[in-house]
Amino acid sequence: MLRRLLPSSFLVVLAATFLLATVAQASGVAVATRAVQSIFFIAKSENKNQVHYGIRLDEACSPAGESPMFAYWRMLERGPFATEPLLPREVPAYGFAKPHVQRDGAAGHVIVTLNALPKRSIDIDLATHHGTCTATARTAISGVPASLISVFAQLRWPLGVDYLVLTGRAIADGRILRERVSD
Repeated sequence: MLRRLLPSSFLVVLAATFLLATVAQASGVAVATRAVQSIFFIAKSENKNQVHYGIRLDEACSPAGESPMFAYWRMLERGPFATEPLLPREVPAYGFAKPHVQRDGAAGHVIVTLNALPKRSIDIDLATHHGTCTATARTAISGVPASLISVFAQLRWPLGVDYLVLTGRAIADGRILRERVSD
């Protein structure tokens, strides 16, 4: 009956995850058992595809390892669930510098800098709410402390970026903020 309810691809992923976790635990390797798949994203003018930024967490919702952040493409042009990893040639535009990880008991904090915004750090605050790990990206938008939602990249033809637009919510009063950033 379970087989009828779940697609076969989901069952394969579930089995592979269980197998990898079992092998890793048997060999003494720490395993990230949780992840927040999307904390914020970059959209671009070229198409609907987006780069999403997530974080791997341990059982206590603290950052897993010294490099817990990850980025990947959501290939919305192909479908709502299609994803691909960043290619090495895309890292200068969409990657980030090595994050600074701080652990604080049952939670944690990560400071990351996107390659596209080298002068602006993004603080990733981790917490647990009702047994669920949460992650919030915070940065200044137009000089106001804000929760970062997204970055829009207006691309320049044939190559390059004309400008970026940061969008977030003011921490103090919840209003939507936008800031245009250009070189």
